[in-house]
Amino acid sequence: MSDAAGTITVVGLGAGDLEQLPYGVYRTLKQAKRLYLRTREHPVVASLAAEGVAYESFDEIYEQHGTFEEVYERIVETLLAKTAEEGSIVYAVPGHPLVAERTVQLLLEREAKGEIRVVIGGGQSFLDPLFARLQIDPIEGFALLDGTDMRADQVNPALHTIIAQVYDTFVASDVKLTLMEVLPDEYPVTVATAVGVAGQERIETVPLYELDRLDHFGNLTLVYVAPTQEERARYRQFSYLKEIVAILRSPDGCPWDREQTHQSIRKNLLEETYEVLETIDDDDPDAMCEELGDLLMQIMLHAQMAAEDGYFTVDDVVAGLNEKLIRRHPHVFGDKSAGNAEEALANWQEIKAREKAAKGIEPGSRSQLDGIPRDLPALMYAYKLQKKAAEVGFDWDDIADVCRKVEEEFRELREAAPEERAGELGDLLFAVVNLARFLKLDPEEALAKTNRKFKRRFAYIEEKLRQAGRTFAETNLQEMDAWWEEAKHHE
Repeated sequence: MSDAAGTITVVGLGAGDLEQLPYGVYRTLKQAKRLYLRTREHPVVASLAAEGVAYESFDEIYEQHGTFEEVYERIVETLLAKTAEEGSIVYAVPGHPLVAERTVQLLLEREAKGEIRVVIGGGQSFLDPLFARLQIDPIEGFALLDGTDMRADQVNPALHTIIAQVYDTFVASDVKLTLMEVLPDEYPVTVATAVGVAGQERIETVPLYELDRLDHFGNLTLVYVAPTQEERARYRQFSYLKEIVAILRSPDGCPWDREQTHQSIRKNLLEETYEVLETIDDDDPDAMCEELGDLLMQIMLHAQMAAEDGYFTVDDVVAGLNEKLIRRHPHVFGDKSAGNAEEALANWQEIKAREKAAKGIEPGSRSQLDGIPRDLPALMYAYKLQKKAAEVGFDWDDIADVCRKVEEEFRELREAAPEERAGELGDLLFAVVNLARFLKLDPEEALAKTNRKFKRRFAYIEEKLRQAGRTFAETNLQEMDAWWEEAKHHE
């Protein structure tokens, strides 16, 4: 630190009035040659002014900037400039300097760079009077959150939650919407302003959906959320899902779940995946939400089985995925760039190649066709085989060659002996997949679309029969074909 660096003494104005201010802090404020306040909106300030203490506040900076972070940065820059001019100053903030005070953290960062010397002069935080007033025992576990920068994943319904910096109805509205991602809309929350300040204290408990409708938000406002074990709140917690799956697999759990192995529920993973795909094709968000849950259950069961065998946990799965996503997206989380999807994919492929090399897998030691899941549907498997072969130049020159190949395979199928037809049909299907690739179509999706179309038109025939009070045995192909054509015209 430079010898020329000035000193900022930071003290807290506490959470109440002048009577609650520690004597050491009071003396520092009274003796300060130059006193700066983050805000004058505090019960102690009026009393200090009445005693002749001069000060300068930064309230006007709040009106000059669009975000709190910009405000805090500007205050810190101003403090540094004032210290450079005057050598030493006193800076007072609400509460305790080291509790929910961003400007002090920024000052400490500048101190670490040798730009300034910071002395923390103490003060009482808002936590002590709040705990006393609401009769909260913090040993039960509590979370202190910043209302101006709050995320749903920070909210744990099992803890006492205190939300500071709820300055106005706009912040309160953001807090409300964030809490609603975790808690029921009608869950009770307590809004406490100026706790312990005679004549100013206001404490109200309202349903969560009414949080931003109150009229006493300010610099001394806190929101308190009591802990809960309500199922409605716990249902949204990933930790609860882990607990439920572990219970199902425990000795006192479900007999069926206990008996399952990776192999016994292998087919379930495929079935649930296809059910998710069906909801995507049906454009049904509600069904998709439910089916994604069923698919997640399969993942949780496999992870729980692995945890029981001591191999890995679902947390290891999540950690590995997070690490991989960040590592393979240097154009998002690192210093690389990608102007389009092709460049992003190139980054991904380059990193994958490096990862394989780090594992001792040399590119030349593996087949070009390796890496395709064996259990893919045959149509999709053929498509991926052809794409990988095309990457090294094993491909047709143009689509006319592909069409001729399809015609050739069709002729061979027609001329094949009965025992050869299966192989020839496979060749024809493989050639058609190639045609789809040249047309830039996914053959699996194309066939799925046709399957849905067939099912829709056949259902039209069934409806016609129901309307006529007849069965399939009481109709013929000619009549059904006519209805089929009608169905086509209704699409």
